[in-house]
Amino acid sequence: MQQEPLAPGEAPPDPEELELGGVPLKIEISAATRPGPVHLTVSDLQRSLTYYRTVIGLEALDRGNGRASVGAGTRELLVLVEQPGARPAQAYTGLYHFALLLPERPDLARWLAHAARDRVSLVGLSDHFVSEAIYLSDPDGHGIEIYWDRPRDVWEGEVDIRMTTLPLDVRSLLGELDDPETEPFVGLPAGTVMGHVHLKVASIPETVAFYRDVLGFGLMAQLGPQAAFLAAGGYHHHIGTNTWESAGAAAPPAGTAALRHATIVLPDTAERDRVLERVERAGGPIREDTEGAGNPFVVDPSGNALRLVVA
Repeated sequence: MQQEPLAPGEAPPDPEELELGGVPLKIEISAATRPGPVHLTVSDLQRSLTYYRTVIGLEALDRGNGRASVGAGTRELLVLVEQPGARPAQAYTGLYHFALLLPERPDLARWLAHAARDRVSLVGLSDHFVSEAIYLSDPDGHGIEIYWDRPRDVWEGEVDIRMTTLPLDVRSLLGELDDPETEPFVGLPAGTVMGHVHLKVASIPETVAFYRDVLGFGLMAQLGPQAAFLAAGGYHHHIGTNTWESAGAAAPPAGTAALRHATIVLPDTAERDRVLERVERAGGPIREDTEGAGNPFVVDPSGNALRLVVA
Protein backbone atom coordinates (compact mmCIF):
# COMPACT_ATOMS: atom_id res chain seq x y z
CA MET A 1 0.00 0.00 0.00
CA GLN A 2 1.54 3.31 -1.08
CA GLN A 3 1.99 5.79 1.74
CA GLU A 4 0.75 9.36 1.42
CA PRO A 5 3.52 12.02 1.38
CA LEU A 6 4.25 13.57 4.75
CA ALA A 7 3.01 17.05 5.51
CA PRO A 8 5.64 19.62 6.60
CA GLY A 9 6.74 18.82 10.13
CA GLU A 10 4.85 15.50 10.20
CA ALA A 11 6.68 12.58 11.79
CA PRO A 12 7.00 9.33 9.81
CA PRO A 13 4.66 6.53 10.91
CA ASP A 14 5.73 3.76 13.25
CA PRO A 15 7.18 1.02 10.96
CA GLU A 16 5.17 -1.57 12.91
CA GLU A 17 1.99 0.14 11.74
CA LEU A 18 2.87 0.04 8.05
CA GLU A 19 1.20 -2.54 5.83
CA LEU A 20 1.97 -3.92 2.41
CA GLY A 21 -1.00 -5.34 0.57
CA GLY A 22 -2.88 -5.52 3.86
CA VAL A 23 -0.20 -7.73 5.48
CA PRO A 24 1.70 -6.24 8.45
CA LEU A 25 5.43 -5.93 8.04
CA LYS A 26 7.59 -8.29 10.07
CA ILE A 27 7.89 -7.40 13.74
CA GLU A 28 10.94 -8.52 15.68
CA ILE A 29 11.48 -8.41 19.41
CA SER A 30 14.97 -7.34 20.48
CA ALA A 31 17.63 -10.00 19.95
CA ALA A 32 18.74 -9.39 23.55
CA THR A 33 15.43 -10.70 24.91
CA ARG A 34 15.71 -13.79 27.12
CA PRO A 35 13.68 -15.82 29.63
CA GLY A 36 13.92 -15.02 33.31
CA PRO A 37 12.74 -16.68 36.53
CA VAL A 38 9.74 -19.01 36.47
CA HIS A 39 7.22 -18.71 39.31
CA LEU A 40 5.42 -21.87 40.43
CA THR A 41 2.79 -22.84 42.97
CA VAL A 42 3.85 -25.79 45.11
CA SER A 43 1.90 -27.74 47.71
CA ASP A 44 4.71 -28.19 50.25
CA LEU A 45 7.46 -25.58 50.23
CA GLN A 46 9.93 -27.49 52.38
CA ARG A 47 9.55 -30.62 50.25
CA SER A 48 10.14 -28.58 47.10
CA LEU A 49 13.17 -26.80 48.53
CA THR A 50 14.71 -30.13 49.54
CA TYR A 51 14.09 -31.49 46.05
CA TYR A 52 15.53 -28.50 44.21
CA ARG A 53 18.60 -28.41 46.44
CA THR A 54 19.48 -32.10 46.67
CA VAL A 55 18.17 -33.45 43.35
CA ILE A 56 18.43 -30.53 40.91
CA GLY A 57 21.39 -28.83 42.56
CA LEU A 58 20.04 -25.30 43.00
CA GLU A 59 20.66 -23.07 46.01
CA ALA A 60 18.09 -21.39 48.23
CA LEU A 61 18.54 -17.64 47.81
CA ASP A 62 15.70 -16.24 49.92
CA ARG A 63 12.72 -17.49 51.91
CA GLY A 64 9.81 -15.93 53.74
CA ASN A 65 6.01 -15.57 53.85
CA GLY A 66 5.35 -18.93 52.23
CA ARG A 67 7.65 -18.43 49.27
CA ALA A 68 11.26 -19.06 48.37
CA SER A 69 13.59 -18.26 45.50
CA VAL A 70 16.23 -20.69 44.29
CA GLY A 71 18.98 -20.34 41.74
CA ALA A 72 22.56 -20.97 40.73
CA GLY A 73 25.25 -18.73 42.18
CA THR A 74 23.44 -15.45 42.79
CA ARG A 75 21.10 -15.79 39.77
CA GLU A 76 17.44 -16.38 40.66
CA LEU A 77 15.90 -19.06 38.45
CA LEU A 78 12.73 -20.18 40.25
CA VAL A 79 10.30 -18.69 42.73
CA LEU A 80 8.23 -21.23 44.66
CA VAL A 81 4.98 -20.13 46.32
CA GLU A 82 3.32 -22.49 48.76
CA GLN A 83 -0.38 -23.31 48.62
CA PRO A 84 -0.98 -26.26 50.95
CA GLY A 85 -3.07 -28.99 49.36
CA ALA A 86 -2.59 -27.71 45.79
CA ARG A 87 -3.21 -30.46 43.25
CA PRO A 88 -1.06 -31.15 40.15
CA ALA A 89 -2.30 -29.20 37.12
CA GLN A 90 -3.10 -31.99 34.68
CA ALA A 91 -5.25 -31.65 31.53
CA TYR A 92 -4.94 -27.85 31.58
CA THR A 93 -2.81 -25.30 29.80
CA GLY A 94 0.23 -24.03 31.67
CA LEU A 95 3.77 -25.28 32.18
CA TYR A 96 5.06 -28.22 30.14
CA HIS A 97 8.57 -27.71 31.48
CA PHE A 98 11.08 -25.02 32.32
CA ALA A 99 14.59 -25.60 30.99
CA LEU A 100 17.84 -24.95 32.85
CA LEU A 101 20.70 -24.32 30.43
CA LEU A 102 24.14 -25.43 31.64
CA PRO A 103 27.33 -23.80 30.32
CA GLU A 104 29.22 -26.89 29.11
CA ARG A 105 28.70 -30.54 28.16
CA PRO A 106 30.72 -31.85 31.15
CA ASP A 107 28.27 -29.98 33.42
CA LEU A 108 25.42 -32.04 31.98
CA ALA A 109 27.49 -35.22 32.27
CA ARG A 110 28.21 -34.42 35.92
CA TRP A 111 24.51 -33.95 36.61
CA LEU A 112 23.61 -37.24 34.89
CA ALA A 113 26.28 -39.11 36.86
CA HIS A 114 24.78 -37.70 40.07
CA ALA A 115 21.29 -38.76 38.94
CA ALA A 116 22.49 -42.30 38.23
CA ARG A 117 24.30 -42.66 41.56
CA ASP A 118 21.42 -41.19 43.58
CA ARG A 119 18.68 -43.02 41.66
CA VAL A 120 16.92 -39.86 40.54
CA SER A 121 13.70 -40.64 38.69
CA LEU A 122 13.89 -39.37 35.10
CA VAL A 123 11.22 -38.83 32.46
CA GLY A 124 13.46 -38.86 29.38
CA LEU A 125 16.91 -38.39 27.86
CA SER A 126 17.00 -36.81 24.40
CA ASP A 127 19.31 -35.56 21.69
CA HIS A 128 17.63 -32.66 19.88
CA PHE A 129 20.63 -31.97 17.59
CA VAL A 130 20.63 -28.37 18.77
CA SER A 131 21.06 -29.61 22.34
CA GLU A 132 21.28 -32.62 24.63
CA ALA A 133 18.63 -32.79 27.32
CA ILE A 134 17.51 -34.66 30.43
CA TYR A 135 13.89 -34.49 31.60
CA LEU A 136 12.27 -35.05 34.99
CA SER A 137 9.38 -33.81 37.15
CA ASP A 138 9.34 -32.25 40.60
CA PRO A 139 7.10 -33.53 43.44
CA ASP A 140 4.16 -31.42 42.21
CA GLY A 141 4.47 -32.61 38.62
CA HIS A 142 6.18 -29.49 37.27
CA GLY A 143 8.24 -30.50 34.25
CA ILE A 144 11.99 -29.80 34.27
CA GLU A 145 14.58 -29.96 31.50
CA ILE A 146 18.32 -29.77 32.17
CA TYR A 147 20.35 -29.27 28.99
CA TRP A 148 23.36 -27.84 27.22
CA ASP A 149 23.51 -26.34 23.74
CA ARG A 150 25.68 -27.61 20.95
CA PRO A 151 27.74 -24.77 19.41
CA ARG A 152 25.53 -22.28 17.66
CA ASP A 153 27.33 -22.58 14.34
CA VAL A 154 26.21 -26.23 14.18
CA TRP A 155 22.50 -25.37 13.98
CA GLU A 156 22.06 -21.62 13.41
CA GLY A 157 19.73 -20.86 10.52
CA GLU A 158 18.67 -24.51 10.25
CA VAL A 159 16.58 -25.01 13.38
CA ASP A 160 13.45 -25.86 11.40
CA ILE A 161 15.16 -28.74 9.60
CA ARG A 162 17.68 -29.82 12.24
CA MET A 163 15.85 -29.83 15.56
CA THR A 164 14.64 -33.35 16.32
CA THR A 165 14.24 -35.86 19.14
CA LEU A 166 16.54 -38.88 19.24
CA PRO A 167 17.74 -41.04 22.15
CA LEU A 168 20.55 -39.43 24.12
CA ASP A 169 23.94 -41.13 23.74
CA VAL A 170 24.48 -41.62 27.45
CA ARG A 171 27.82 -43.40 27.02
CA SER A 172 29.21 -40.51 24.98
CA LEU A 173 27.94 -37.96 27.48
CA LEU A 174 29.37 -39.74 30.53
CA GLY A 175 32.61 -40.12 28.57
CA GLU A 176 33.21 -36.44 29.32
CA LEU A 177 34.11 -37.50 32.89
CA ASP A 178 37.18 -39.38 34.12
CA ASP A 179 35.08 -41.57 36.43
CA PRO A 180 31.29 -41.02 36.52
CA GLU A 181 30.98 -43.14 39.66
CA THR A 182 33.18 -40.86 41.73
CA GLU A 183 32.77 -37.51 39.96
CA PRO A 184 31.75 -35.01 42.68
CA PHE A 185 28.47 -33.14 42.32
CA VAL A 186 28.22 -29.89 44.25
CA GLY A 187 25.22 -28.40 42.47
CA LEU A 188 24.57 -26.66 39.19
CA PRO A 189 27.29 -24.25 38.04
CA ALA A 190 26.93 -20.52 38.62
CA GLY A 191 26.61 -19.97 34.86
CA THR A 192 23.30 -21.84 34.70
CA VAL A 193 20.48 -19.76 33.18
CA MET A 194 16.82 -20.20 32.28
CA GLY A 195 17.27 -21.34 28.69
CA HIS A 196 13.64 -21.61 27.65
CA VAL A 197 10.12 -22.20 28.89
CA HIS A 198 7.88 -24.78 27.21
CA LEU A 199 4.15 -24.16 27.60
CA LYS A 200 1.00 -26.23 27.22
CA VAL A 201 -1.41 -24.28 25.03
CA ALA A 202 -4.94 -24.74 23.70
CA SER A 203 -4.28 -23.85 20.05
CA ILE A 204 -1.09 -23.49 18.04
CA PRO A 205 -2.41 -20.99 15.43
CA GLU A 206 -3.59 -18.61 18.17
CA THR A 207 -0.34 -19.12 20.06
CA VAL A 208 1.82 -18.32 17.02
CA ALA A 209 -0.31 -15.27 16.26
CA PHE A 210 0.40 -13.96 19.77
CA TYR A 211 4.08 -14.80 20.26
CA ARG A 212 5.18 -14.05 16.70
CA ASP A 213 2.79 -11.43 15.37
CA VAL A 214 2.23 -9.48 18.60
CA LEU A 215 5.23 -10.00 20.88
CA GLY A 216 7.64 -10.33 17.96
CA PHE A 217 9.42 -13.65 18.59
CA GLY A 218 10.68 -15.44 15.51
CA LEU A 219 8.99 -18.72 14.57
CA MET A 220 11.93 -21.12 14.47
CA ALA A 221 10.11 -24.41 13.87
CA GLN A 222 6.57 -25.76 13.84
CA LEU A 223 5.09 -29.25 13.95
CA GLY A 224 1.80 -28.56 12.20
CA PRO A 225 -1.04 -27.87 14.65
CA GLN A 226 0.73 -29.65 17.53
CA ALA A 227 3.80 -27.62 18.49
CA ALA A 228 5.68 -24.41 17.73
CA PHE A 229 9.06 -23.09 18.85
CA LEU A 230 9.82 -19.36 18.97
CA ALA A 231 12.84 -17.27 19.89
CA ALA A 232 14.57 -13.91 19.89
CA GLY A 233 17.81 -13.34 18.03
CA GLY A 234 17.84 -16.62 16.10
CA TYR A 235 18.13 -18.92 19.15
CA HIS A 236 16.59 -22.36 18.63
CA HIS A 237 13.78 -21.53 21.04
CA HIS A 238 13.10 -19.39 24.08
CA ILE A 239 9.41 -20.31 24.05
CA GLY A 240 8.22 -23.83 23.28
CA THR A 241 4.50 -24.53 22.94
CA ASN A 242 2.44 -27.66 22.33
CA THR A 243 -1.09 -29.07 22.46
CA TRP A 244 -0.09 -32.68 23.15
CA GLU A 245 -1.91 -32.73 26.48
CA SER A 246 -3.90 -29.50 26.25
CA ALA A 247 -5.69 -29.06 22.90
CA GLY A 248 -8.76 -26.93 23.60
CA ALA A 249 -8.06 -26.99 27.34
CA ALA A 250 -8.74 -24.26 29.87
CA ALA A 251 -6.24 -22.57 32.15
CA PRO A 252 -5.67 -24.33 35.49
CA PRO A 253 -8.18 -23.39 38.20
CA ALA A 254 -7.41 -22.08 41.66
CA GLY A 255 -6.04 -24.70 44.02
CA THR A 256 -3.65 -26.29 41.53
CA ALA A 257 0.13 -26.52 41.62
CA ALA A 258 0.62 -24.66 38.36
CA LEU A 259 2.64 -22.03 36.56
CA ARG A 260 2.05 -18.65 38.15
CA HIS A 261 3.99 -16.82 35.47
CA ALA A 262 7.08 -16.95 33.33
CA THR A 263 9.38 -13.95 32.92
CA ILE A 264 10.52 -12.25 29.73
CA VAL A 265 13.62 -10.08 30.24
CA LEU A 266 13.88 -7.16 27.80
CA PRO A 267 17.00 -5.02 27.32
CA ASP A 268 15.45 -1.65 28.20
CA THR A 269 12.23 0.19 28.96
CA ALA A 270 11.87 1.39 25.37
CA GLU A 271 11.71 -2.19 24.13
CA ARG A 272 9.23 -3.14 26.83
CA ASP A 273 7.05 -0.17 25.90
CA ARG A 274 7.08 -1.25 22.25
CA VAL A 275 5.96 -4.75 23.24
CA LEU A 276 3.21 -3.39 25.47
CA GLU A 277 1.98 -1.08 22.71
CA ARG A 278 1.68 -4.04 20.34
CA VAL A 279 -0.23 -6.06 22.94
CA GLU A 280 -2.55 -3.14 23.59
CA ARG A 281 -3.22 -2.63 19.87
CA ALA A 282 -4.00 -6.33 19.52
CA GLY A 283 -6.51 -6.11 22.37
CA GLY A 284 -4.55 -8.44 24.64
CA PRO A 285 -4.85 -8.19 28.41
CA ILE A 286 -2.18 -6.29 30.34
CA ARG A 287 -2.10 -6.68 34.11
CA GLU A 288 -0.46 -4.39 36.61
CA ASP A 289 2.40 -5.66 38.75
CA THR A 290 0.84 -6.75 42.05
CA GLU A 291 4.28 -6.77 43.71
CA GLY A 292 4.75 -3.04 43.13
CA ALA A 293 7.91 -3.30 41.05
CA GLY A 294 6.35 -1.79 37.93
CA ASN A 295 6.73 -4.94 35.82
CA PRO A 296 3.46 -5.53 33.95
CA PHE A 297 2.09 -8.89 32.88
CA VAL A 298 0.71 -9.93 29.50
CA VAL A 299 -1.35 -13.08 29.03
CA ASP A 300 -1.26 -15.39 26.03
CA PRO A 301 -4.46 -16.81 24.45
CA SER A 302 -4.18 -19.94 26.63
CA GLY A 303 -4.04 -18.00 29.89
CA ASN A 304 -0.27 -18.27 30.44
CA ALA A 305 1.00 -15.13 32.15
CA LEU A 306 4.31 -13.49 31.20
CA ARG A 307 5.93 -10.85 33.37
CA LEU A 308 7.86 -8.25 31.36
CA VAL A 309 10.96 -7.01 33.16
CA VAL A 310 13.92 -4.89 32.13
CA ALA A 311 17.47 -6.22 32.43
